[in-house]
Amino acid sequence: MNQADHEPADRRHEPPGHVQHRVVITGTGAITCLGRDERSTWQAMREGRSGIHAFDFGPFEQIGEHWPTRIAGQIADLDTSGFLEHREAKRLDRSTVLGLGAAHEAVEHSRIDFGNEDRDRCGVVIGSGIGGIATIEEGLNTLNTRGPRRVSPFTVPRLMVNATAGNVSIRYGLRGPASAHATACASSGHAIGDAMGYIRRGECDVMIAGGVEAAITPLCIAAFSAMKALSTRNDEPERASRPFDQERDGFVMAEGGAVFVLESLEHAQARGATILGELVGFGNTCDASHITAPDPEGRGAARSMRAALRDAGVDPSEIDYVNAHGTSTPLGDEAEVAAVFDVFGDHARKSAGGRLLMSSTKSMHGHALGASGAIEMIACLHAVGDGVIAPTINLDNPCEDFDIDLVAHDARERPIRLAMNNTFGFGGHNTTLILRRYEG
Repeated sequence: MNQADHEPADRRHEPPGHVQHRVVITGTGAITCLGRDERSTWQAMREGRSGIHAFDFGPFEQIGEHWPTRIAGQIADLDTSGFLEHREAKRLDRSTVLGLGAAHEAVEHSRIDFGNEDRDRCGVVIGSGIGGIATIEEGLNTLNTRGPRRVSPFTVPRLMVNATAGNVSIRYGLRGPASAHATACASSGHAIGDAMGYIRRGECDVMIAGGVEAAITPLCIAAFSAMKALSTRNDEPERASRPFDQERDGFVMAEGGAVFVLESLEHAQARGATILGELVGFGNTCDASHITAPDPEGRGAARSMRAALRDAGVDPSEIDYVNAHGTSTPLGDEAEVAAVFDVFGDHARKSAGGRLLMSSTKSMHGHALGASGAIEMIACLHAVGDGVIAPTINLDNPCEDFDIDLVAHDARERPIRLAMNNTFGFGGHNTTLILRRYEG
């Protein structure tokens, strides 16, 4: 008896790609500088509270005090007791710890029991731009000061970019697809889009997807500072991340993780799950122009948005809200606004009566690199679910050419049916996800 004899008849004879299954989100989890779970993270976004403070390097402080940047979206006093034993946590990089915590919350929130699932049809895709960089730095420090015999045997399994995806798969016994995207700041956008594809094609019923990052380390801060990419507004940490503002001077590094449970609509309905939103479109492109700087006209970003719109089968005028990549860098914000005008035209222009809303929650939680897109999906979910748009704080002096309603300072209430989530990364990577309010 071959494998096909075990498959349901409707799947056995179905041509590849014949059916496109609808994909819904049934669980969310997060650990960020705004909150230790999804609920508190969203509440801080809704209230326009910043999570940016002076950072603490702990044992690395002896490197020196003369840092151009001394602020970040750092998670202090992280309590892992609810999802990890202390001994296990010590064997994992901080990025994996954050990912396991977010995944634990997402699974609990979804109320899915993997003991009742076909685990061959359940998988994991979790992105990270840098992975276990803290482990690399600690290992190198140990090597240089104490010699090769003192390097931890856990170094390699801790530093791998795929460590979070692997550990989440092991924890829940998920034997379907398991992978990790590492496309800089677009990593979690790629991860969610990839997971969405497995379900759409009928290869999986359930996917755990999202992104993690824990890169507030001496090397990362020093390297990004050397590139002049980081804000140096050290005396006003909470006002340092200011996307689209004339006085923006760079992004603010952050750490965190956000993870979602994705299911096919049929599967979610069959088990009586609460559906939070429906993923309907995904696009990804490359600028193919520069390894760090965006295409100045935003052409790659525009192509990504158009690809997602085509995939969703919707017109640009139907999009109600865009969660911008909006990093607070001079070049990045300009390129993104140019791309939005290119795609949306007068629908985006306030002066033309356009009703498109756009905001950057990085103004509150900073730039968590590969985790950013996943963290920002929380804002999109609540936009379509609650009709509340998180604001762009610190937007005191918008650039005159940015003729878009950027939801400055305070959250806005408005019914949102379709929300777009943009994430762009070094290497020229662009991803766009479109989320729709679930309407049955």
